Parts: sequence; structure tokens; C-alpha cells
Amino acid sequence: MALRNIRKMGDNILTKTCRPVEEMTPRIKELIQDMLDTMYESYGVGLAASQVGVLKRIVVIDIGEGPVVLVNPEIVETSGEQTGDEGCLSVPGKTGTVTRPMYAKVQAFDENMEPVTVEGEGLMARAICHECDHLDGVLYVEHVEGELRDVNYEEDEEE
Repeated sequence: MALRNIRKMGDNILTKTCRPVEEMTPRIKELIQDMLDTMYESYGVGLAASQVGVLKRIVVIDIGEGPVVLVNPEIVETSGEQTGDEGCLSVPGKTGTVTRPMYAKVQAFDENMEPVTVEGEGLMARAICHECDHLDGVLYVEHVEGELRDVNYEEDEEE
């Protein structure tokens, strides 16, 4: 297990477009495992490779139903609309209101470069769209309606 440093807003790498993965190598498999470990350690639901300083089109997501690995993901369908608070491991301590699709379907490859189709509603759709944005150098703050707000973790724990 190796934890990677999560890049924060203001780091130039977060504004760059990631390159496709051409073949699965032991080094990329290690990156995927490190991304999962880093996401879990940080209590995130998703992480893109660019957030750990690697410009590859890889995201990992876990909304509580087990890890999903998406290599070279492409969103092929969306529908509906949901508006809610969104945060990001690269923008710690902040949240903002963002409107995303209620449903999203993505085609990608898994960690064995086998084709996969993943679809989800609600939080999964939000996570797919949020993480795929990272691959194109877009942070959620560009979609925020209104102002970014501070997150008060103490209040969250009391609920």
C-alpha cells in the first residue's frame, strides 16, 4: 500500500488534459491500487489519476458498493438532473452546489483492460461526471452555483 499526495486546487496539473492508457502495465496496476488506497484513506468517493499527479485517463470510484476502476472512460449517455452539494479531495474543506445529470452511463476498460460499461444514478452519476471532468482538467468549482462554502466537520459528526 502506498499513499499518494493529493494535489490541491492551484496545482497546474489539475488543469491539464490526461492522456489515454495504451496498455496495462505493472506500474499502472500499482498506480490504480495506490489511487484506491489514497481515496479510502482520505474518505473520498472518487479519485482521478491527475489528482495524484499522473496525467493518465484513470479514475476510481466507490460510493459504498465496492471499488469501480475506469480506464479511458467516456460518458456515453446522461439524463435527468440533480442539484446538490459537491466536494473534492483536491479542494479540501470546501463544498458547493452543483447540478449534474441524475443518470450517467460510461464505457471504459477495467484494470485488466477488459471493456466495461458502468451506469449509475444519484451519487454514482455525480461521481462519474465529477471524476471524468478531472481527466479533462476541469474542477467542480467551475460548475458551482453561487459561492463555495466552508465545510464544518464538527457539525457533521454531531448529526
